Amino acid sequence: MSITIKVDAHTHTCCSAHAFGTIWENMRVAAEKRLELVCMTNHTPPMPDSPHIWHFTTMLELPDYVEGVRLLKGCESNVLNRRGEISPDIEHLENAQVVVASIHQPCYNDRALADHTETWLGVIENPYVNILGHSGDPRCPYDIETVVRAARDKGKCIEINNHSYSVRSKSAENCRRIAEKCKELSCGIVVSSDAHTPWDVGNISSALEMLEDIDFPEELIMNTTAEKFIDFLRRSGKKI
Repeated sequence: MSITIKVDAHTHTCCSAHAFGTIWENMRVAAEKRLELVCMTNHTPPMPDSPHIWHFTTMLELPDYVEGVRLLKGCESNVLNRRGEISPDIEHLENAQVVVASIHQPCYNDRALADHTETWLGVIENPYVNILGHSGDPRCPYDIETVVRAARDKGKCIEINNHSYSVRSKSAENCRRIAEKCKELSCGIVVSSDAHTPWDVGNISSALEMLEDIDFPEELIMNTTAEKFIDFLRRSGKKI
């Protein structure tokens, strides 16, 4: 099986201070790799490297296409606590064309919990969230079947994050288990680079190798084409 992914649903620009590429540089690489769509999803406050909150208002002034590639303006929100509350506030979540919600250790107040199922179930209930970001992090284990089933029922996607294979290397086993459960329960996923440099935009090689190894069904991957991904977002209520 050979899967082709034309959308990178999770990327960072240098507006996130520990990333290195400008929007233009990221989109130039996307065009070279013949991607159809890229989501700019910079970190939100209170993540230490996040841009000022005004970034998530003024980003709407950016063009819809850069270098011939569709650009969606979104955010990577921070999961804050065991109730699954996220930042930023509703006003800025409403502005975002796509919302990835992730647990980041500097922002998560309940990281000492032995089980984080309640956290992810709370995130899933948030109507603004589209994608559960890099949830394979072994520092925050959860009941995979319970969370995958809830995500499926609420129309959320679970991310298979390629960046995890390098910076969260112990996530690999969990990513596989999550993908296998998504396959079993017919839950949608996205496959993302989580690029922090232009050179990594569209880089999903490790994640893709795992998905092909388990014969993951392409129909459950929501970012194979721009049209499919935008349809997914519109079903969740996003106005794109």
